[in-house]
This record gives sequence, structure tokens and C-alpha cells, in this order.
Amino acid sequence: MNDMKAVIYEGTRQVATREVPLPKGKEGWSLIKVDFCGVCGTDLNIFAGSHPRAKEALIIGHEFAGTVVEHPDLPAGTAVTVRPLLFCGTCEPCQDGNSHVCESLGLLGIDRPGGMAEYVLAPADEVYPLPPGMSMKRGALIEPFAVAVHAVRESAFKPGDAVTVFGAGPIGLCVAVTLKLFGATDVAVVEVQPFRKEIAAALGFTVIDPSQPDAVIPQRPVVYDCAAHPSVAKQLVQVTAIKGQIVLVGTYKYPTELDLQNITFKELSVKGTRVYTRKDYEIAAALLSSDFEFERMITHEYPADQAAEAFELLAAGGDSVKVLITL
Repeated sequence: MNDMKAVIYEGTRQVATREVPLPKGKEGWSLIKVDFCGVCGTDLNIFAGSHPRAKEALIIGHEFAGTVVEHPDLPAGTAVTVRPLLFCGTCEPCQDGNSHVCESLGLLGIDRPGGMAEYVLAPADEVYPLPPGMSMKRGALIEPFAVAVHAVRESAFKPGDAVTVFGAGPIGLCVAVTLKLFGATDVAVVEVQPFRKEIAAALGFTVIDPSQPDAVIPQRPVVYDCAAHPSVAKQLVQVTAIKGQIVLVGTYKYPTELDLQNITFKELSVKGTRVYTRKDYEIAAALLSSDFEFERMITHEYPADQAAEAFELLAAGGDSVKVLITL
């Protein structure tokens, strides 16, 4: 077999499933046969034509799980996922052990062919065996949960805290679930989209719809912004308790106003977070080995031939949370 099926970005609001050449192995890299690949907000930015680094003819996708075909150490057939970061290893952050904020950080599915294909090449050192017995579907959730684990570990959260999460999209719910499993006494999830409110409630969270006239968002010591919307930024300072912390998990597309005066008056801290470390990946895999019903977050599965439908659903804001592409 010389060709494989892959989901290709072909221009603004255009993705297509094509036959492309199978990637050739290279030293220090691993060839993986992909089973599932999640569609992420970054993929939607690419689809919208708004990602500055994504070029046409790109194989997208970075949330995937599959089995080893070739690896320097792992035997063929090993079930794995991949930390999809591409870093230089020589800049100051990399030298300090912070490769996740490398000065030239790249990502599979943006800067190199990604995992929304039958096969993908990944750096061998970033390939992680799945815990024994873990399904491939859960394996494809490790990447977004690693984002959540990193955000929570970097924050001031302590077990026993009551906290607030803005946004019940995939990352928001990953953060909420992580907080719950880390010992939060209550997680309030702020969301307006009806379907996502239902999913958040089914997962056991206190759901607040700020569009309702009687809605009250309580002040909490740690507040996580996973929505990255200007309307949320206007509320963050107000709903964070004195001496509390605002944690920015979602990525704002443009400079956004924040009430700096009241950040000063309330002695708040603002913490930015970006992707994940290797330790975060290990912790995320352990979390996903628990008996929590993570599968409730997976609302749709599309075969690769119908990937364009998946992107249209998500881009239109349809009723969905985590969408997986099956390869």
C-alpha cells in the first residue's frame, strides 16, 4: 500500500478527504496507524481560514490515538497517543524544561502533517502508550484533557475549592471534569448554548446561563475562562473573589479589554496557560483510566469520508461537544 486516506485543508471553509502518499519513516520518528482523531477549536480556525500558519494541502488534526507501525523502542501494535508539539530544544524555554512554550513552538496538524489520516509520523519521544485496557476513543481525549490538567495544575486551585468555568465546549468540560476529579466541591459551568448546558448538567455540574434574567454567577477564588469571548472577559473580574485568580485557558483571537483597575483593587492574579507538559500528558492518561463517564462528552463520530460534514456542524455552532473522526 502506497497511499492512504487523509482529511485535507484546501482553503477557507474547504476540507476534503483525499488519497495521499503514505508518509515515509525517518530516524527519530514513529509511524502510527490512526484509529480516532478529534476535531479541535484550532482545527476550526484552520477551516475558517484564520490560522496564520496553516497552508492549503495540510493534513489537519492533533488529537489522535492509534497503534504503532514503526517505533525505535515500542513494539508494533502498541496502542498509543501523541503529544503533538514540535519544539527546537535549544531556546531558553526548552533548555529550562519548558518546551511547551518554545520560542518557535509548532504543532502536528499545523506545521507538519497531522493525525486526521490513516497514518501519521510523530516524534518518537512524544509517543505515549495508552494505559492497559484504555479504549482508542478515550485515547483520543488525552490531548484535550492534558490542556485541562495543565490549566488546573498551573492555577491556584486547591482540593475543596468551589470554582467557576466559563464555556461548556470540549476544553471547558475537560477543565470542569478535571477539577471535579481533583477534588472541587462545586464546579459552576457558565454556558448559554442549550445542548451544551444539557451535557454539562448530565456530567454533574452546576450550570449557569448568564442570558437568563435571574442568573447569578457567584464569586469564586479561581475562575477559568475557556470561552475566550469578549463578553466573558468583561465578567471575569466581577465574578472572581478578592485575592482570587483568573485563569485564561481559551485563546483570544484579538486584544481584549480587561478591568485592570479592579484587578488592582481586588488584588487578583491573572494566569495564562498554554498547551501541556509531558507530566500533564501522563496525568491526563491516568484521569481517563478512571470510571468517570468521559464518553458522554463524545457527541458525534464521523467516518473520514464525511469529515466535511463534521466541520460544517461545528462551524455552524450545531448541537455538539466533542466530535471524533474515525479512520
